Amino acid sequence: MIYQWKYQTPDGFSDMLMNSDGEYLTGLWFEDSGYTAKHVINGEEKELPVFQETTRWLDQYFSGKNPDFTPKYRIKNLTAFREEVIGIMNEIPFGKTVTYGEIAGKIAEHRGLKRMSAQAVGGAVGWNPICIIVPCHRVVGTNGSLIGYGGGMQNKIALLALEGHDMSKFSIPSEQVNKKQINL
Repeated sequence: MIYQWKYQTPDGFSDMLMNSDGEYLTGLWFEDSGYTAKHVINGEEKELPVFQETTRWLDQYFSGKNPDFTPKYRIKNLTAFREEVIGIMNEIPFGKTVTYGEIAGKIAEHRGLKRMSAQAVGGAVGWNPICIIVPCHRVVGTNGSLIGYGGGMQNKIALLALEGHDMSKFSIPSEQVNKKQINL
């Protein structure tokens, strides 16, 4: 059975949905995400301890603090590559960013390769089913371009601003701008 819970975010963010297998958090995403195929949309609504723990984490995060604990989560169907990318994302500190290319460089070095595709890293980052807690929003393109956020560009911008980033250092490629007004 898959369970679902809704979290009401502060103004400036889309509300969030979460999934659980009954024990672990298995999905966390913005309600208005464009890509929801990796989530169960019609789970049974039920308040669970893991949802309470995740809500407490999100309350701390959205108050501008770096939570000092991590809710129990489980990510299914991890390949070795995705697991490596998620491990690197989990090392990105609150208030910092890294580029897809930097992650690719770390993986190449770890694997003894000359280079690794930043585009492949982008696919693994985009596959992440536990947003914010696994901080995929902290991964940016070369020279600070804000690309590839399945949770919606406005949410990525708001998350980075919440973490204290100077938003004037980032840019949005024209193909990423949608019909919504996006302000940096």
